[in-house]
Amino acid sequence: MSRRNLILFILAGFLWGIPYLFIRVAVDSDNGFSPALVVFGRVFIGALILIPISIYDKTFFTAIKGWKYIAVYALFEMVGPWILIGTAEQKISSGLAGLLVSSVPIFSTLIASAYGDKTVWQPRRLIGIVVGFIGVFSLVGIESFTGSSDLISILMTLAASLGYAFAVIYITRKMPGVSGVAINGIAMAMTAVFYSPALFFLWPDRAVSANAIYSLIALGVFSTGIAFAVFFTVMNDIGPTRASLVTYMNTAFAVVLGVLILNEPLTIGIIVGLPLVLIGSYLASRKSKV
Repeated sequence: MSRRNLILFILAGFLWGIPYLFIRVAVDSDNGFSPALVVFGRVFIGALILIPISIYDKTFFTAIKGWKYIAVYALFEMVGPWILIGTAEQKISSGLAGLLVSSVPIFSTLIASAYGDKTVWQPRRLIGIVVGFIGVFSLVGIESFTGSSDLISILMTLAASLGYAFAVIYITRKMPGVSGVAINGIAMAMTAVFYSPALFFLWPDRAVSANAIYSLIALGVFSTGIAFAVFFTVMNDIGPTRASLVTYMNTAFAVVLGVLILNEPLTIGIIVGLPLVLIGSYLASRKSKV
């Protein structure tokens, strides 16, 4: 990996590690926005960034031909997961949300198997799936039984992770070789249209804090628009397999930033589940060369 790609790789990990912090602040039940408004705001800003880029590099019009596939992708990548995570983070910590989302490679491996990928049954990947699920179940069990976190919110975040896993595999199969920047720009525009009624029906009837406003803007600019552009730039250079390893960096940033900036507790569930989920996800997503 070149120095440029390494810098972009680390930047993508950081930009996708901080959205959980921004979401936590933006959806604050006392002085923030509703989760639906947060989704609308971030995708509206993200689309304003990504669509002009895709028009400039002449990939937009190729991607728009597959709008039906992109609509399905948007449903499972943005429309569903982002409202689930935003709602969940009203009751669970940003670090825990980031950790639960790191289970995506495990779900991706199982879905790939359903599509006929026999490499899933390699011993190392099977061990990864088992270890990862032990980590997830340990995390869910400890957080729930100790009362540290809301079980429904945890399950909502895991459902979002499952949606993420399916969305990427689906769009990769339906639109291979098409620009990820263009696809995601269009998907964000579709998601913005879907959530636009929230502007009229869910606008806050109380004062919204400056921190919530700034967090929503930062979420849209950095963790949605710029993050997607950076990720797909580096993925084109180093390939999807190595680029997917950014998931593990995201989780580390999410947990650390939640503890340092929001003073979130480093619970027993996170301490036990974090290494198991990361190790399991890493092993599950690795394919042998033979």
